[in-house]
Amino acid sequence: MKTHNFKLVLAALAVIFTMNSCSEDFLEVPVKGTNLESNYYRNESEAFAGLVSVYDVMRKYGGGFENMITFMNAGSDDFRAGGGNASDGIGIQSFDDFDITPTTMPQSYWSDYYQGIFRANFLLTKLPEVPMDEASKTRFTAETKALRAMYYFELVRLFENIPLITTPLEKDQFNNIPQAAPSDVYDVIVADLIDAIADLPPTVPAEQAGRLNKGAAQALLGKVYLYMGLDSQAAAQLREVNGTPGETNQYGNKLLENFDDLWEVDNKFNTESIIEAAHTNASSSHWGNWGSGADEGNSVNTMVGPRSYAQLTEEAPDLPSGWSFNPVEPELYDLLKDDPRFEATILDMEALVAAGAADYLPGYEDTGYFLNKFIPTQDDVTTGTGEPILNYRQNVYVIRLADTYLMEAEALFNAGEDRDRAKALLNAVRERVGLTALEEVSLTAIYAERRLELAGEGHRFFDLVRTDRAAQALGDEGYQAGVHYRLPIPYRETQNTIIEQNSGYIE
Repeated sequence: MKTHNFKLVLAALAVIFTMNSCSEDFLEVPVKGTNLESNYYRNESEAFAGLVSVYDVMRKYGGGFENMITFMNAGSDDFRAGGGNASDGIGIQSFDDFDITPTTMPQSYWSDYYQGIFRANFLLTKLPEVPMDEASKTRFTAETKALRAMYYFELVRLFENIPLITTPLEKDQFNNIPQAAPSDVYDVIVADLIDAIADLPPTVPAEQAGRLNKGAAQALLGKVYLYMGLDSQAAAQLREVNGTPGETNQYGNKLLENFDDLWEVDNKFNTESIIEAAHTNASSSHWGNWGSGADEGNSVNTMVGPRSYAQLTEEAPDLPSGWSFNPVEPELYDLLKDDPRFEATILDMEALVAAGAADYLPGYEDTGYFLNKFIPTQDDVTTGTGEPILNYRQNVYVIRLADTYLMEAEALFNAGEDRDRAKALLNAVRERVGLTALEEVSLTAIYAERRLELAGEGHRFFDLVRTDRAAQALGDEGYQAGVHYRLPIPYRETQNTIIEQNSGYIE
């Protein structure tokens, strides 16, 4: 059976399979060239290129101005939108203030994930006829289904009422696809993941790092079950992933001993990583293709750094300047200031300026505190041919082991099952950073640990909505229960289609 250097191919083939975003017609993604036409997929190499094109949509988590991390952070109570001014990225600004509308909702959060689904649907129809090794074909199919499930999961929790499309569409169908019941979408997600779990390998070799394994699909299924309120099923799946708290699991995953090591740029695909979105500084991204899907750099790095940064003494880190998005709310600063994860999570520019060690230009909604998990150093700046600020290479965790520990602990507590194991999972996360073990476990303690452990990684808004705490936590910022738990469907998607806007949002 052939093997492929996945990390290299992922960057090299991204441009080949770049499609347009949604046109004015609903979900119409016309193909340029002939790569995805019926004359393609003639052999395993071409099928692999198609698989890479499905994976490539994972760049949405950290790539482009409209990435998941900075956008979802802005909608939480831990970060502000920030940036240069109140109109710097109207989508992120309006989500931060909860005055987001169908016209200010960025189109790409809909179209990018449907692009991945379209690619997956097309590949799944072609794979059965590709003359290739059956074991590879089975694995490619499993990976494609898992990725389709991931993209549908993001869509349904972002927008709730979405079309469910599992086969390629004919041209005359694009404007006439109805929205499905969310439960039907979740049924397809679960079915895809169950199929994938059966056929994915338990581990992948180092040269294929980034490809999904059985544990990745189980972790995602456990998370999906948690969102569905199926706590016992969630706990069962996540237990398969987590194994004995603090020990190496059956897939080779283990909490890193040092929390700070999670944010070392070279520490990609480490033992704590379960699903990870890859970025590279080798794709020569430039202003002409940035955000198009062809760029492969991590844009979060540039976005969260302080503007006009200047290192004045060696007591301050040597950083490139950024755009000052996602300034940290003082409340999160206060919660973390005595926590061992503080320095890895928050860059305290206020203290550095007061000490005369550094200076910067305060941006919009400045607090003096920045998200340090994603701020690059000068050593991370590419010397390649692309625009340096668009070509950072830090990967992004979609799911990591500390996350699955805390999800299982929550599911066990909700289900009234094995409180001792729930406590062990929670304490494993705490003890990794040197915090005292808790004698009793509670939902309050689990929620608090998730907030600090995963701060700035894009989970907080979803956690608040999922646990019915959003109205209380975000009410002062404009959040309305019954409206803002889901986003407005982008305006273009409801024009000349049968798509209905989510209630509470005026066209």
